[in-house]
Amino acid sequence: MEALTDTPLVSTIKELCRLCYMCVRECPANAIRIKNGQAEVIEARCIGCGSCIKVCSQRAKQFQRSTDAVNAKLASGKLVAALAPSFPAEFSGLPATSIVGMIRALGFTKVFEVGFGADLLAVRYRQLLQNKTSALNRPNTSTSPTSSTGTLANPPPQWIGTLCPAIFGYVERYYPDLLPALAPLVSPMIAMARCIKKMHGSDVKVVFIGPCIAKKREALSHTVAGDVDYVLTFIELRELLDRYNITSENITPYEFDEPRAGKGTLLPFSGGFLEAAELDRGLIWDDVMAAEGRSTAFDAIDEFAKGSIEAKLLETLACKGCISGPGIIASDSLFSKQAAVGRYARERLTTFDSDAWRRAINEFNQLDLNRSFENFDQRLVDPTNDELNKILKRMGKNKIEDELNCGACGYDSCRAHARAVHAGLAEPEMCLPDTIEQLRHALGELDISHKQLANAQEELLRAEKLASMGQLAAGIAHEVNNPLAVILMYTHLLLDDCPVEYPMRPDLLMVVEQASRCQRIVSGLLNFSRHNKVLLQPTLLRDLVDRSARVLSAPDNITFEFIHDIAGEAEIDRDQITQVLMNLIKNAYDAMPNGGELTIRTGGDDEHVGFTVTDTGSGISAADMSKLFQPFFTTKPMGQGTGLGLSIAYGIVKMHRGEMKVESNCDPSRGSTGTTFTVTLPRYTQQL
Repeated sequence: MEALTDTPLVSTIKELCRLCYMCVRECPANAIRIKNGQAEVIEARCIGCGSCIKVCSQRAKQFQRSTDAVNAKLASGKLVAALAPSFPAEFSGLPATSIVGMIRALGFTKVFEVGFGADLLAVRYRQLLQNKTSALNRPNTSTSPTSSTGTLANPPPQWIGTLCPAIFGYVERYYPDLLPALAPLVSPMIAMARCIKKMHGSDVKVVFIGPCIAKKREALSHTVAGDVDYVLTFIELRELLDRYNITSENITPYEFDEPRAGKGTLLPFSGGFLEAAELDRGLIWDDVMAAEGRSTAFDAIDEFAKGSIEAKLLETLACKGCISGPGIIASDSLFSKQAAVGRYARERLTTFDSDAWRRAINEFNQLDLNRSFENFDQRLVDPTNDELNKILKRMGKNKIEDELNCGACGYDSCRAHARAVHAGLAEPEMCLPDTIEQLRHALGELDISHKQLANAQEELLRAEKLASMGQLAAGIAHEVNNPLAVILMYTHLLLDDCPVEYPMRPDLLMVVEQASRCQRIVSGLLNFSRHNKVLLQPTLLRDLVDRSARVLSAPDNITFEFIHDIAGEAEIDRDQITQVLMNLIKNAYDAMPNGGELTIRTGGDDEHVGFTVTDTGSGISAADMSKLFQPFFTTKPMGQGTGLGLSIAYGIVKMHRGEMKVESNCDPSRGSTGTTFTVTLPRYTQQL
């Protein structure tokens, strides 16, 4: 395995992660794991492409920094810089001499162009492709014997370029069968580092500066260990320049140190290296093929593995050219960056010393630029169909129509998401449509609970109001009842002594009538305020309803209907529930002065029994619904009701630990008018 530091190459700042799944969607290696609702990078699977860093708008992804380590070594006088040819994209508008001068001002003794390493490799790639073979099968080993020129003794018929560490890292992890097809050559960074150490000795420390974070892991690989000592991104370079307040205005300009780059300055462009190597990308002969960016480069690897690509060389870059690497901080557009690199390349190629360049190429002609690659297999084991279907059901995908494949989870399809769940990379809760559906269901249940709570609060307020009024009513009843009895007694005595023709007799009769009415009201108040004990007896609710209805015979213009569902026996106070029934039936008759239909239905379950009284009368207005159970409230004409009947009935039901509800419609435009009272009682309960 590669020699990695304790700090992962890419990590997540948990406090900033908003769990948008953009990193999951963009990672070509499926190296992002969602665990307990938190995104984290799996170091072993990460190829260092930096896609997650580039797409994270919350800056929740960070890469391993080397600034402190480099800063500690700057005073040693042994650090030299190898600058990637994409530097004009980062420092657009500054001449190369100013950039070199700023790097030297930090303490670097020399600054070299990595583009020269690309020139050396261009020669080796041409040699590699010229050593053709008619072999039909690739070797099965991860390495094959090579010569000093980088050619294989038994080369495969096709190659995958190894300029980009994210690409060959991807092959090592996810297409290990393609290891023999990886061009056995180092990257331009390693090639330039070997040149530098050959010229200045192995004790010099080489610091690569460029746009790529995958270079950090490449430098730590034991197959090229010791070639590059540190890797800085352009972001880190700017941090060091800012730390020491170094700008282009306060430095001495310098030229790059020899050897200088030629066409290797084209390396940051897509296909730029093929141009430098003078490899034909003709549409007819298809000798070489270039692919770049997440959407095409990794698909090209997959097509290569399937045998769909016939090119002798597949050159791929994980980014859209090195000018769009994750280590670049410049916010210029891709086209502006291309223009900046293009301007430098044109200036460089029109002014550089071609003879000196050829001498340098010949000088390093025998330099060892070979390397091998290793199998870091990270392929996932596919779940069985049963396992996959179980996971899909956990995600709310019970049938094929439920698989929306919307991509909100970061995966291309619901099944890809399910496979990631099986591998421990994802959670079922990442499915946004299923989460929304669960949330909608939860909101529905919450709404029901809210309504139940509101009803309970209303019942509590009503009970408190009735209790207060009951205490008041009890006091009034006791104070008024005795004077009324005296008035009635003496009035009756006067009537007994008063002749029929006496002029005052009608007045005395009126006194008796109104006093009797007051007595009935007082009696109702006493019933309302009195907390009678409930005497529970086993009772057939059906029989009780039938007897109560017979006591109050229906008027001729009202039809009566009984509907008895299976209710069975219940423990209730017969007399009190009869009082409730008779009050509801009488109110129903009063609500239908012009005739109508009265329906009484009984029913129940294992725990409750109940009955409904439904009339087809004029209904109750919404404004009156909240006052129905208040004492003395009535919609009947003056003198026809005391307004205590429903209050008493409500109190009886509550003493039975039951519920009384009412539904009514008084608007003919909304359907049939009428009112339904529903009484629900416990079937069996302890003595109250």
